[in-house]
Amino acid sequence: QVQLVQSGGGLVQAGGSLRLSCAVSGVSFSFYTVGWFRQTPGKEREFVAAISRSGGSTSYADSVKGRSTISRDNSKKMVYLEMNNLKPEDSAVYYCNADPKLPGTPGWGKASAWGQGTQVIVSS
Repeated sequence: QVQLVQSGGGLVQAGGSLRLSCAVSGVSFSFYTVGWFRQTPGKEREFVAAISRSGGSTSYADSVKGRSTISRDNSKKMVYLEMNNLKPEDSAVYYCNADPKLPGTPGWGKASAWGQGTQVIVSS
């Protein structure tokens, strides 16, 4: 069974940086695409970034493109999201996701596993 444990996050000033981490266990990590999503109260969870199984392909939401980098270390079964030049609108609970499919492709979500969520607060 897939288990995702997140770390990182917290309170940061606008313009600052942070790194979120996600440790994946229970599966052959290299068979899974991993992504980050975020959610604010009253809104649906939204896509932030994703990385392919090999790490050779990444995708980002327009709202974070150019300010964020998703990476993975298959040997350590870890996924990271580095965010720079943070804005107050980046404040949200961030979730790590592992799925055999890429977000937005047919079948994504049917076998998804999620981390516990990490709060990020960006103060202005």
